[in-house]
Parts: sequence; C-alpha cells; structure tokens
Amino acid sequence: MELNNAVVHTPPRDAATVLLLRDDAQIGLQVFMLRRHSDSAVLGGAYVFPGGKLDEADALVADEHLDQTPQTLHTLLAEPALSPQQAKGLYVAALREAFEECGVLLAHRPEGLEQAMPAMQAKIKNGLHLTDLVPEFGLQLLTRTMVPFTRWITPKRPSVMNKRFDARFFLAAVPAGQRALHDNVEATESEWLSPKQALHDYWNGRIELAPPQIMSLVHLARYDDVAHALKDAASRPPPTIEPEPFDDENGRSICYPGDPRHSQAQPAMPGPSRLRYVQGRFEPLQGFSAFFV
Repeated sequence: MELNNAVVHTPPRDAATVLLLRDDAQIGLQVFMLRRHSDSAVLGGAYVFPGGKLDEADALVADEHLDQTPQTLHTLLAEPALSPQQAKGLYVAALREAFEECGVLLAHRPEGLEQAMPAMQAKIKNGLHLTDLVPEFGLQLLTRTMVPFTRWITPKRPSVMNKRFDARFFLAAVPAGQRALHDNVEATESEWLSPKQALHDYWNGRIELAPPQIMSLVHLARYDDVAHALKDAASRPPPTIEPEPFDDENGRSICYPGDPRHSQAQPAMPGPSRLRYVQGRFEPLQGFSAFFV
C-alpha cells in the first residue's frame, strides 16, 4: 500500500460503513469483508467493510419508512453538531451501502422481502437509489439492527489515500436467509473472516488493509460472538477517532487516542496506540502480538 504525502485542505466528507457480523459454530464471530477493485480511486485492492459517502437523497426517506425517529437516531450517534435529518441520512447511507455493495437489505416488508429481492437488486444495478425503492416496495428500514460502533475522521494528511472522510462505523448482524456477496463492480472478491484470521492474513501478506480496518478488526477481536459485540457497542456512545500521523527518522507513524504523542490522552479503543509504516504496510511497534494485548 503506497504512502500518501499530500495534504488535503477540503473538509472531510460524511460517510457510513457497516461491519456485517455473523456467528460460525466452529470459528465464532466473523465479519464480512470486500476486496475493492484494483482500479478504485479509494483503497484499490484493499479489503474493506461495505460503505461509502453520504448521498443527498439518503436524508429524503420519509420518516414513516423508518423504525425509529430521526431524533432517536441523532441521540444514538451522540454528535451534538449533527441535525436529526443528518443523522437519518447517515443511517440510511449505511443501509444503502450494505444493499448496493453486498446485497444485504436490513428492512421489513409486510409481503416479505425474499420475493422482491431480485427485482430490487435489478433496479439498483440499473442506477436507482434505495430511496426510490422504499416507497415502491413498501419497505421499513430497520435502523434498530445497526449499532453505532466508532467514528473515524481522516486527518488532513491521509496516510493511504488523498481523500478525507468523516465515517460512522456501524455494527449489524446479517439477517437469517440473506447472503452477502460482492457486486463485481466496486468489489471483486469477498469473504467472511474472523477478526483474528483477517489480521493473520494481513500479517502474512495475503490481504491488504488500511489502518481504520486494521484497528476495527483489533477491536472486534475482543468479542466472542455477535451478541457480545452488539451489546458492548450499544452500552456506550461511539468514540471519535482522529488519527494523528507524524514522520521521524523511522518514517511515517500514526498515533491514536491514548498514545503519548496524541493530543487526546484517553484511549478510545482497544489495541495498539500507534502503527508504523514498514515495507509498504502499517504494523504495531511491538509486532503482531501487540494487536491482541
């Protein structure tokens, strides 16, 4: 993964990401990951979670098509600067990205979802927006299934891309009977991995990961199952994580809240407080085992 040295002066764009989870009887907690198309302008070739930038249309879904009010969603995100409409848009963006990128729809339809899924997926592939499908198919979007996990704000000097995002990460259990699969457009491969296996694969060079994905997997590795992850995330406001990169004689490092060099003394998440760029990737100073301390 190439290192970026450019400074981005534009404000970060609002975005939403969904960490889809499931329990495997032998392996335990697994998370769904996509390999972005190698030609993608953002993290091409890297393994990521489904997600993308906020669209203006995301906030236009009528409130009656949500299972919670915009005010409730605003409270759950715990961001005073947001309006309830903006909070609604971020939840809808997360739901939309999960459907567009891997075919998982967190919604209810009185007549049932299964029969309508092929038609809805075809309309999405033809360029329609999820907000167009909601009234047409009588959908209720299940915001309750998504739990705010973390908020990642790209620094002005991003380390692995030349764009900035203010990304809200959500956790959600994949619904029974639905199959997550890459779209063969934005993503070319996909798989379910335990957080520890994903980190092992990254360490062994099988997959590429960007720092937010690395640290999110480190965080998820603390949980035994989906219920544990969702319960813990719901018990607290989502922490805001603003990485602070710096260069020294050893090259580029990124420090996180709790690191002696970070402006925030209190840790915001488990795992190492600093990653260093070494031979094309970021890793903890103390080696692989530091992911799990």
